[in-house]
This record gives sequence, C-alpha cells and structure tokens, in this order.
Amino acid sequence: MKYIIIGLGNYGSVLAEELSALGHEVIGVDTNERRVDVLKDKIATSFIIDATDEQSLSVLPLKDVDVVIVAIGENFGASIRVVALLKKNGVKHIYARAVDEVHKTVLEAFNLDSILTPEEEAARSLVQLLDLHVNVESFEIDEEHYVMKFKLPGSFVGYKVSDLSLEKEFNIKIIALVKGKQVFNSLGISIMEHAVENKFEEDYLLEEEDRLVCYGKYKDFMDFWKAL
Repeated sequence: MKYIIIGLGNYGSVLAEELSALGHEVIGVDTNERRVDVLKDKIATSFIIDATDEQSLSVLPLKDVDVVIVAIGENFGASIRVVALLKKNGVKHIYARAVDEVHKTVLEAFNLDSILTPEEEAARSLVQLLDLHVNVESFEIDEEHYVMKFKLPGSFVGYKVSDLSLEKEFNIKIIALVKGKQVFNSLGISIMEHAVENKFEEDYLLEEEDRLVCYGKYKDFMDFWKAL
C-alpha cells in the first residue's frame, strides 16, 4: 500500500519507518529539514514543505495513495488545517492523530476513517503493565470496544477454552487462540513459535505460553484483570 505521512515527529517517524520496513511505499512530509533528512534513506520519498499551505500541499500525490495520515500532534491549528485541506482536495482515506479530547472532538467533525490516540493508548498499556502486570496488545474498535491479545493468565493453564466463562462473567468474547510452542531453529536454538487458531479443539488444554485474543468493552477487560 501507499501512504503519505504528514508530520515526522516521534510518532510520525516511527510510523513511517515501520510501514516502510513492512514493504509499504511511504512518502514523508515535514517542515523540519532535520526530521526529513533522518528518514530519507528509510522511506520511498520525502518532502520538506508546509502542508498547511494549500499550494505546497498540491505537490503531493494525494490521489495516488491509499491513505494519508496526519501525524501532527503538537500544533493543534496545523493539524486541523491540514485535515481540512485534504478534505477539500477530495482525499478519500484520512487518518489523523489527536493529542487530547478537544483535538479529537474537532477531528470527529470531519468524518475521518480513523482518529489515532497514541498517547492515550500508551498510557493505558503502561497502567495495565504496572498495576495489573498484564502485557497487552490492543486494537481500538471505538471509544468503548477493543480487541486485545494477552498472555494466558496462570490460573487458566490446564483448562480447556470451553471451560472458561469469560463471556458469561465479564462479557468478553474469545475470538482466537494463539498457541505457543517451543521449537528449534536451523541453528539448533530453542525459540517460541506462535500459531493463530480461530477454531479450538474441544480437548485442547491451555498451556503457559498460549495467548488469548478477545473482544469486549475496555471496562470489562479491566474488571476481568482485577478479578484474577
């Protein structure tokens, strides 16, 4: 896929580099020459322009990419203006970063494909790790609902998936099981390999290195982890 990422600060630059490493074509945009220079050899193309200027923005291939991501966070006004200009230019798929609730509320008025809240997600992940001792990978469906992948709680080891009562007790639905298996690589080194299964064997006993992928409300996940 082809992406334009506008704003190459800490968030935007990591996003650009990771997408590029996965084989996507990434075009990076920023007013800061140093930021662009750091990424110029890691992504397909980069531009040093002020994206809040409509004429400057017109040099970008806005109609030839799959998604435009506005990763500007520090400058509220610049973020909103860039999104407005992208909408004016008929860009179909826009993602934008919001740094607080006011920013998010304004962006919601543009009916974007997705509003990104990385600071909020990072804070929640840290709380889960520090207070609940749970290492979680999460995907936000909306403000309330999430898909989360997490390591199997120790108290679940030895049980069957069918024995768990997450949906009944916490309104959390298990949508996949990630089985962990110890294997040896080509150098004879023992490594952990994981395989996703959407259908579960009735007699399969959950093991320590397994992971669960579940869907539910954020508050229900919190209630679940507190109950462990």
